[in-house]
Amino acid sequence: MKTTVSAAIVALNEERNLPGLLDSLACVDEVVLVDGGSRDATARVARERGCRVAIVPFDTFARQRNRAIELARGDWVLSIDADERVTPALATELRERIARGRAAAYRLPIRSTIFGRRMRFGGTQDDRPVRLFRREAARWTGDVHEVLRVSGRIDRLRGWLEHYTLPDLASFLAKVRRYTTLEAEARVAAGRPPRKRDLWLAPPREVFRRLLWKHGYLDGPSGWAFCLLSGLSEAVLARRHRRLWEEAQAESSFAADASPKAVDAKFAFERESSPAYAELLLSPASMN
Repeated sequence: MKTTVSAAIVALNEERNLPGLLDSLACVDEVVLVDGGSRDATARVARERGCRVAIVPFDTFARQRNRAIELARGDWVLSIDADERVTPALATELRERIARGRAAAYRLPIRSTIFGRRMRFGGTQDDRPVRLFRREAARWTGDVHEVLRVSGRIDRLRGWLEHYTLPDLASFLAKVRRYTTLEAEARVAAGRPPRKRDLWLAPPREVFRRLLWKHGYLDGPSGWAFCLLSGLSEAVLARRHRRLWEEAQAESSFAADASPKAVDAKFAFERESSPAYAELLLSPASMN
């Protein structure tokens, strides 16, 4: 019996990226897409290309990806984003390995193009996330930086995914706004308070890691810009985390002050402190 593969996509406003991805997925048996509430034609484009589509308002990346797994019918699932592409080398190897391999999942290398330039040093060239797995052997966890939890052995493929991300500064800043907000909200929800060093240490550390440690300076001006902007992203996250934390603390304090006993005590104090109340106490009727 043929081993089947489902491509599982989580998308939001990806009508421009989606056709290129679907063109690269000839190696799979079906494509399922979970749309988080796109304002563009993402769902329509997917349906016209034969994908099975579910529209579910976005909550967390992990839940959206797990919904895509639940929709899938294949023996294996290839979890992939709209701005990624399956290369011919990966397509061939993928079929060969799942037909004879014993692993429960596989790591896939990713090669990124950022600001229109291939990042060979400061980008994601070292990333090998688990993206291909037996449908019943894995589930996603985490709110923002989701992680795939696999039951069984994990192996590696040599074929890679092409990642065409962040074509310009506007797209980078839009992603920073979205991801830092989600990450800051997750930190506050987990009860993690902000630290002063997050603002002063994390940004230069990220720049150092990408620009010098990973030799991002060899990627040229586009690479330098990406490394510096990655540091800016850390600074935005630290400030947003602190702001949301302070707002949450203020709301918590207000809620405590608004408890029935506190409200009654406050009302009594304000009533007894008012001139009208004093006049009432001194009136002849009150002395009888």
